[in-house]
Amino acid sequence: MTRQRPERQTGYWDVLSDVAARSRRYLEAIGERRVRPDPHALVGLAAFDEPLQDEPRSSEGVLEELDRIGSPATMALAGARFFGFVNSAALPAALAANWLSTAWEQHGGFELTSPGSSALERIALRWTVELLGLPPGSAGSFVTGTTAAHVTLLAAARSALLSTAGWDAESDGLFGAPPVTVIVGAEAHSTLAKALGIVGLGRRRVRTVAADSQGRMRPDALPPIDGPTIVCLQAGNVNTGAFDPFREIIERVRASGAPAWVHVDGAFGLWARAAPERAHLLNGVDLADSWATDAHKWLNTPYDCGIAIARDADALSRAMAIQADYLPRSAGDANPMDRTIESSRRPRGVDAWAALRALGRRGLAELVERHCRLATRFADGFAAAGFRVLNDVVLNQVLVTFGDSETTRRVIAAVQEEGTCWCGATVWAGVTAMRVSVIAWPTTEADVDRSVAAIVRLARHAVGASDAHLRDSAS
Repeated sequence: MTRQRPERQTGYWDVLSDVAARSRRYLEAIGERRVRPDPHALVGLAAFDEPLQDEPRSSEGVLEELDRIGSPATMALAGARFFGFVNSAALPAALAANWLSTAWEQHGGFELTSPGSSALERIALRWTVELLGLPPGSAGSFVTGTTAAHVTLLAAARSALLSTAGWDAESDGLFGAPPVTVIVGAEAHSTLAKALGIVGLGRRRVRTVAADSQGRMRPDALPPIDGPTIVCLQAGNVNTGAFDPFREIIERVRASGAPAWVHVDGAFGLWARAAPERAHLLNGVDLADSWATDAHKWLNTPYDCGIAIARDADALSRAMAIQADYLPRSAGDANPMDRTIESSRRPRGVDAWAALRALGRRGLAELVERHCRLATRFADGFAAAGFRVLNDVVLNQVLVTFGDSETTRRVIAAVQEEGTCWCGATVWAGVTAMRVSVIAWPTTEADVDRSVAAIVRLARHAVGASDAHLRDSAS
C-alpha cells in the first residue's frame, strides 16, 4: 500500500482552494473598507502572541486563524486609495503568477534548480531594458527592492572604478584602496545613503550638489571631476516627482575624461520612460552606467520585486559572483545569483514577467499616463479648495500644505484616522506637507474625487479649529 504524505491526508488540496477563496473575499471587500485598519483589529493582533503549542495544527486551522485575526489588521495597500510611500497594488496577473511561482518552489539562485523561472527572469529583464530604452546588452538581476539594487550596482561601480587603478576590491577590500569620490544631489533619497554605507563608500563621505526648487540637481553646481568618481542621479524625486537633467550632467561627467560611473536612482520614476508623453523627462538617462528601479512600484507587481541593471555585465558579475566546487554553473548566461547579493533567492522576476505580459507596451504607457493625470486631478482639487500645492506636478507626486506645520500634521492625522484614503507627511523646503503618490492600478477618478472630498472636509475642520484657537489665545 502506497503511503501518502501526512499533509495530503489532512486536506492538502482543500487548503489551497481555501486560501484562494479567502484571498478573493479580502480583495472584493477592500474597495469599501477603511484604508487604515480599525483600531479594534489592531488590538486583536494580541491573540497571535501566545506560547508555541506542543502539538501540530492543521493547515486549515492555521489559515483560518491567520485570516480571522490578520486580514482585518492589514493596511489596504492592495486597494485604490492608498497614496502613501509610492506603494502600488499587485496586478491580477502578477499576483496569480506569484502564487503559481511560489507553488513551483524553485531555488532561484541557479538555472539548474529553476530552469523555467530563470528563463522568465531573463526575458523580463530583456523586455524591461528594451521598454526603458536602456543600452542593448545591459545585464541585471531581480532583487528585493531599490535599496538592494543600489547595493548591487554601487558594488559593481566600486569594482569597475578601482580596477582601472589596478586595485581588486573583491579580493583586497577597501583598506589602502585608491579613494573613490561619490557625488550626490542635495535631494538624494535616503536609501542611496544607506547603500553607500553598506558598500563602504560612506554615508557622509560624499560631495553634495545643490538642487533647484523642485529638487533637481543643478548642472552648474557640479564639482570638477578628477579621479575615480561615482555620480548618483535621480529619476523621480520622492517628494516632487522631478528628474535630474541627465543629458547635461552626464555629458559634463564624460567630458572630464576621468574614470567615472553614473548611477541612476529610478525607484518609480524610471518607468515614465515607457510613456511617450513623459519620456522627455528622462532625456539622456540611457547614457548612465547603471539603473535601480522597483517593479513593485509602477509595474504593480507584488512585493518584493526590485531590478538592478548595469551596462557593464562583467563589472556586475565580478562584484557579485561566487564559486565553490559544489555549486552548479550555468551552461549559458550567468546564474541569477552571479548578479545579485542573494544566493538563495525567490525567482521574483516571474512576477515582473507576468505584469509586463499582461500590460504590454501600450498598457504600461497608459497606466503611467493615467496616474499622472490623476495626480494633476488631486492638485487641482486642492487648489480649488484654497490649499497650496508646493510642487510642479510633472509626474504622480503631489505636495499640499494646509497652513502651518501643526495644522498640516493635524489634517494628515485626521485623514489617516478617518480611513477614506491614506496619505503621509513630509517636509519640503522647510514646509510640512501632505504627500500624495498615485501609483496603484485600481485607482480611478472616482477614487481621487472621493479622497479629495474627504481631505478637504477634514482640512477645513482642522483649519477652522486652528483659527478658533488663535482667536481664543488673542483674547
